Amino acid sequence: MALRELTPAKCRLLRLRSSYWCHRLLSSLRDLPIGTAADPLMGQKRIVEKRWMEFFSDPSQWWDHRTAKVTASYPDFTHKKTQAALWLDGRLKPPWVDARLAAMAPKTVKLNISHWNSRFARYAKAGQFEKTLELFQQMQQSNIIPDSFTFVHVLKACAKLQALEEGRCIHTQVIQSGLESNLYVGSSLVNMYAKCGSIEDAWRVFNRMPSHDVVSWNAMIMGHVRCGQGQKALELYQKMEREGVQPVPLTFVGVLNACASVAALKEGKCVHEHIIQSGCESDVFVASSLVDMYAKCGSIEDAWRVFNRIPIHNVVAWNAMILGLVKCGQGQKALELYQQMQHEGVNPGPLTFVGLLNACATLSVLEEGKRVHEQTIQSGCESDIFVASSLINMYAKCGSIEDAQRVFNKMPTRDVVSWSTMILGYVKCGQGQKALELSQQMQHEGVQPVPATFLGMLNACASVAALEEGRHVHEQIIESNCESDAFVSSSLINMYAKCGSLEDAWRVFNRIPVHTTISWNAMLGGCAMHGCAQQALGCFEQMCHEGVEMDRVTFIALLSACGHAGLRDEGLHYFESMCLVYSIPAAVEHYACMVDLHGRAGHLHDAEDLMKEMHCQPNASVWMALLSACRVYGSVEMVDHIAKQVLELDRGNSAGHSS
Repeated sequence: MALRELTPAKCRLLRLRSSYWCHRLLSSLRDLPIGTAADPLMGQKRIVEKRWMEFFSDPSQWWDHRTAKVTASYPDFTHKKTQAALWLDGRLKPPWVDARLAAMAPKTVKLNISHWNSRFARYAKAGQFEKTLELFQQMQQSNIIPDSFTFVHVLKACAKLQALEEGRCIHTQVIQSGLESNLYVGSSLVNMYAKCGSIEDAWRVFNRMPSHDVVSWNAMIMGHVRCGQGQKALELYQKMEREGVQPVPLTFVGVLNACASVAALKEGKCVHEHIIQSGCESDVFVASSLVDMYAKCGSIEDAWRVFNRIPIHNVVAWNAMILGLVKCGQGQKALELYQQMQHEGVNPGPLTFVGLLNACATLSVLEEGKRVHEQTIQSGCESDIFVASSLINMYAKCGSIEDAQRVFNKMPTRDVVSWSTMILGYVKCGQGQKALELSQQMQHEGVQPVPATFLGMLNACASVAALEEGRHVHEQIIESNCESDAFVSSSLINMYAKCGSLEDAWRVFNRIPVHTTISWNAMLGGCAMHGCAQQALGCFEQMCHEGVEMDRVTFIALLSACGHAGLRDEGLHYFESMCLVYSIPAAVEHYACMVDLHGRAGHLHDAEDLMKEMHCQPNASVWMALLSACRVYGSVEMVDHIAKQVLELDRGNSAGHSS
């Protein structure tokens, strides 16, 4: 290059290039043994050979990266302390290395922690949580010390599998490693304990954490929702806000579920305002949770408003609205909404079918239920355990126990929910003995009953007056620590009363630590059933004294007791106070009790007048109550007229089942 061609820019470039190569040369010379400066390549070969000799002298001091390499430039082995690196495809590798490696015992060189963690991440992405725990065992057997990343993945696997004991063992290792104060590990521990149902352990970890992020708060909120402690979850949300932690969409989903679980409409509306302020209302999962909350709190209009504001409805939003309508007793509207969902081309999922089948069960529309069943088969959802249980429930409530049994028999696996649903199905269809036989088969197959199962078993005993079987079920309930369940204890009272042992019913009632409306109603109904009107009235007075909330069932039992004892004046008083004092609207069951009350006293015209004043259409039970009285006090013509009405209603009900 001529000197005149050297511009300032070219001079700078030449200086940079020369300094770079000088630096490379000096670096090479520093690594070479004395006397090899004249042959740099030979010196480099000797250095590499020396490193390989160090490697084979003690392979346990090196990490093996071969299976975790992402690029060829990453080394195959690195020294644990000096970080010296070796490459198998290096051009300076001695020829004898491959033979020595092949002769070396497997797993002599330990895999690096990054290798294990990358495998944990792959398993988590694929949802292979059992594999995660197996891999963690292999890692421990290889004497690899886990880090925070490892514990986060393993604890997540325990949470998904609800493996509480394994989670506790890992917690011990977390403490030993000094990582319990790590924010991510601590949040993972809280999440694991909460999802495994051990809210006390979750609290212990949460309280020991030096600081809390939104993940740990979410875990605690969702944990309380899962444990049925919705009010506590709401209190946690308020505390989280006071501490200045900003909620995320998942936080709102948890809090809305808490509001729904305790029917806290006022609090739910406040949360809705927070959602709008945070700009999360457009999140489809938050919006769907809003729909669900409003529906479960009885405000179906608000649910519709939120649903209609969602720009694009996915299956989650449709499911929330369909299930909400079913919850509010609008099964027909839910079926119509499903047709709109199909029209918009949204494919239903298992939860969609659960809602539709519950709607069909509520409406007792067997043919519609069968059409939904066909669609579950076409979509491949029939084998879903929740869909199958809903099919069993639908067929049983629609009076087709044979179809319910067929679905039950086809299930590849049965959990306690499907067994319980089938048992209750037999009870609903008046086959109590078959229900008891099925409960015995369930336990023979190693499935342990839960409160819902005991409800079916107790109702079965009550339906066939099987007192001894009922006492045996009672023993199982005590062994399972389920006697404190409000519904189980009330069913025990009902079972003993229907089996003729009012004394046992009282004993169960007196053992209940805190009496609710449910337990009082059961005892009041038991007294009414046995014609113990004064005891029934005494129960009602005690309910008033203790401030227990009355409901429609309370007055059905109370009016029935008055009717059986011929206490017409008392019955009229309670019927009036039900509407005027307690603001409970009269339902068809209350009218049936009052018609029976008038009829037993021979006041047939009062009974007829009451039927004309009814706000709802008389059903067969109302007409039957009048028919019973007419057979004693009425004329033949009147009996014939009422009998025709009853037959006409029965015919209509049969048509409803077959349409």
